Amino acid sequence: MNPLLIVGAGGFLGAILRYAVGGWVQKGMESFPLGTLAVNFTGTLVLSLIMYSSEYGGLFGPEERMFLTIGVLGAYTTMSTFSYESFRLLEQNQLMPFTVNVLGTVASTLFAVYLGRLIVLSFVKA
Repeated sequence: MNPLLIVGAGGFLGAILRYAVGGWVQKGMESFPLGTLAVNFTGTLVLSLIMYSSEYGGLFGPEERMFLTIGVLGAYTTMSTFSYESFRLLEQNQLMPFTVNVLGTVASTLFAVYLGRLIVLSFVKA
């Protein structure tokens, strides 16, 4: 199948998921970008699960991996939104929310990679 169609179809789904999940988590929170943080964490965890499952278990082929990682998760995760929202907090002199957002996102997404690896390796013998 055409790689552009694979990535585009995945991106379509990822964008819808991002809107739904981010909005659901963010609902009622006006002062902190919790929806973006949640999307970055869950997207990173799922990416980690997919990549380690592919590496250690051969679970996904190249087209499935392209659809899920570049397509779905490429549209789902929100690094540019995270950067913009973090900078806006800094511009507004909200140093504590800025620090929590930056450190929370970096720490939680690194933890998500570790957690994904741990989950996959508990099911697959390396």
